[in-house]
Amino acid sequence: MEDGIRVAEDTVIPLEEIQFRASRSSGPGGQHANVTASRIEAVFDVEASQALSDGQRDLLLRKLGPRVSAVAQDARSQARNRELALERLREKLADGLRRPTPRRPTRPTRSARQRRLDEKRRQSQRKRERRPPSGDY
Repeated sequence: MEDGIRVAEDTVIPLEEIQFRASRSSGPGGQHANVTASRIEAVFDVEASQALSDGQRDLLLRKLGPRVSAVAQDARSQARNRELALERLREKLADGLRRPTPRRPTRPTRSARQRRLDEKRRQSQRKRERRPPSGDY
């Protein structure tokens, strides 16, 4: 991971294209959390990237927007949070580049249609039986 993060089989994002920001972590940690900037935010600018093809760039812009970010503040160390933020960013980008398999239209089977109609008849009969008797006394 020294040179970049692999987001697809043929695509590696160099670390130079990822901007890191450190800030103080929130939550528990006592005095240590109050003095260290261990929270890491990794930000990737989709529009400015040279590593993406035009098709990949368009896909990411449509799905995730012009900037993709990931935050980590789980660990006490800044180095570990940097690794976690990079892994989360990699997962977001990989999911954004994944194209869903197109749905093949299907029709209900004959037995499924028959089951549906039988259930409708049973439901209708059930409701008919719940009605109060007619006014013929």
